[in-house]
Amino acid sequence: MPTAILTGQPVPGSSIESELRSLGFDVHLASGAADTETLLARVPGEHRVAVVDARFVGHPHALRLGLTDPRFPLAAIPGAVTAQPAARQALTRAMARENSADGGTVLAVDSLADRITAALDADGADVHRPELGSLVAAVPADPQARNEARQAVAAVDDEAVRLKSAVKARDGFVTTFFISPYSRYIARWCARRGLTPNQVTTASLITALIAAGCAATGTRGGFVAAGVLLIASFVLDCTDGQLARYSLQYSTLGAWLDATFDRAKEYAYYAGLALGAARGGDDVWALALGAMVLQTCRHVVDFSFNEANHDATANTSPTAALSDKLDSVGWTVWVRRMIVLPIGERWAMIAVLTALTTPRITFYALLIGCAFSATYTTAGRVLRSLTRRATRTDRAAKALADLADSGPLAEAAARGLRGTARRLPAITAPAVALLGGAAVVATAALTDFGGPWPLVAAIVYLLTSALAVARPLKGALDWLVPPFFRAAEYLTVLFLAAKADVNGALPAAFGLVAAVAYHHYDTVYRIRGDAGAPPQWLVRTIGGHEGRTLVICVLAALLTAPQFKLALTVLAVAVALVVLVESIRFWVAAHKVGAPAVHDEGEPA
Repeated sequence: MPTAILTGQPVPGSSIESELRSLGFDVHLASGAADTETLLARVPGEHRVAVVDARFVGHPHALRLGLTDPRFPLAAIPGAVTAQPAARQALTRAMARENSADGGTVLAVDSLADRITAALDADGADVHRPELGSLVAAVPADPQARNEARQAVAAVDDEAVRLKSAVKARDGFVTTFFISPYSRYIARWCARRGLTPNQVTTASLITALIAAGCAATGTRGGFVAAGVLLIASFVLDCTDGQLARYSLQYSTLGAWLDATFDRAKEYAYYAGLALGAARGGDDVWALALGAMVLQTCRHVVDFSFNEANHDATANTSPTAALSDKLDSVGWTVWVRRMIVLPIGERWAMIAVLTALTTPRITFYALLIGCAFSATYTTAGRVLRSLTRRATRTDRAAKALADLADSGPLAEAAARGLRGTARRLPAITAPAVALLGGAAVVATAALTDFGGPWPLVAAIVYLLTSALAVARPLKGALDWLVPPFFRAAEYLTVLFLAAKADVNGALPAAFGLVAAVAYHHYDTVYRIRGDAGAPPQWLVRTIGGHEGRTLVICVLAALLTAPQFKLALTVLAVAVALVVLVESIRFWVAAHKVGAPAVHDEGEPA
C-alpha cells in the first residue's frame, strides 16, 4: 500500500488527510524534517511513498495527477513529491540533505516537499511535473492566501476537468465530435465500478470478433449487425484509453494490448468480410489481403519516419514550417486529419459500407481511401526529409535497422558489401530497396505460377536488401527502407498466392501476412517502449524479410498449387506460434517488472 507522509503543522478544517486516503495512501503525520526522514525509512522499499505539506490546498485531481501516475518514477506538484520504488534512493538522498540543512526543526514558512523537489532537481533527477491547467495546487503561507486558494478551488469543477483530460488532446474528427462526447462518461461509469482499461480493451476485441463473425454469415442482416458492432467496438476502444487517463491506470501490458488488439480487430474484420462475400459467391480475399498490406505499410511509414526524426538535431524544414502555419487555420487542421483516414474515420466508413453495400464495394472504398491518404502523408514526409538539414542519431539508425527486420542471409551479405556501400551516394539505401522489392513483386505478379523468375528476383532482392542495410541508415530518405521491405515481402506473398489460383491459397496467404505483420508491429512497440527489438534468435528463426521472401519463392517454384497452399498454411501457423509465444512472454514479464507504459497520444492510427 502506498504511504503518504504529511509534514508540518496540521491546518484546522483541512481535508488533505482524507483526500490522500481516498487516493489509496496510508497517511502518517510528521512534525518536521527529522520525523519525516524517520518515517520515510520505515516505509517498505517496494511501496510508493509521498511527502505532502499539511497546508496543501488544491483539487483532488491535482493530487491524483501528481502522486498516483504509474508511468513516472519521480513526480511533484507544489507542496507534494512522490517516488516509486525505482526512485526511492534518490528521494532518500534528497531527504537526508534537507534534514541535515534543516537541523530537524519544525517546518517554518517554506515547504519541505518543495525543498525535497528542489534537491532532486539539483541532483539531476528526472522529476515529472504534470500539466495542471486550471487545477489548483498550492501551499498558502497565511490565512488570507489560504482563503484565496480555497476560492480558486471552488471556482473550478474538478470532475469536469478530469473528464475533459480523459480525452486525447489530438484525435480524429469522428472520434472528437461523434465518440468522445459520450464515451468519456462510459469511462467514468467503468471507473466507478472498478473496471480496468484492460477489461474494456478485451471487451472491445470480443465485440469486434463478434462483428467479424456476423459479417462472415454473408447475409444482409449479418452485415448490418457487423457494422453496428464495429462501431460499438470502436466506442469501447476509445473508452479504454479514456478510462486509463481518467483513473491513471496506465500499464505496460495495457499499452501493448491496446495497440495490438486494434490491429487484430481490424484485420479479423477484413477476414470476416471476405468469408461473408465467399458465402455469396464473390471471392474478395485478394482485396482483403491488399487492404491489410496497404494499412500495415502505412503504419510502417509512420513508425519509420518518426523514429528517424524525433531526436534528430537541426530538425527543421520549410515544409514543416508551412504545416505549423496551417495549424493556425482551424478548418485546415480537421481537413488534414480526415485526409489521413485515421482509425475513427476508417472504421466508420467500413461500418457504414458494410451495412449498406457489399464487401467488394467496402474493400474498393477502403483501398482507394487508404491509397490516397498514404500518398498524401508519404509525399509530405518525403518533402520534409529533402528540405530539412537534420543530423540523425545512432539510436535512430539502430531503430531503423531493427524495423528493417533483416535476417541472417541479408546480414551476412551486408558484411561483405560494407566497403562498396560507403562509396555509394546517400540515396543508395532506399533506391536499391525499392528496386529490389519492385523486381520480386513484379515477377510474382507478371509471370506464371511455378516459373523460375520469382526465385531469381528473390535472390536479387536478397542482395539489394543487404546493400541497403550495409551502412547505418542515417540518410535523409533512409526511413523508407523498412516500408519498402514490408511492401515487397507482403505483396510477393499476395501475388504468388493469387497466381496459384487454387481455393484456399489466398486465405492461407492472409494468415501468413497477418502473422508476420504482428511480428513487425511488436517490434515497433518494443522500440517505442525503449525495450529494444525482439531477440536476434527470433528474427533468425523466422528468417528475416529476405529469408521469408526467398523461401516463398522457392516453394512456388518447386510445389504444385495445392501443395503451395498447404505450405503457406504451415508457414502461417509456425510463424504465428513462434512470434506470439515470444511476444506474450516478453510483455507479461515486462509488465511484472514495471517497464514503462507507452501509450499513443499523437496521431490516431
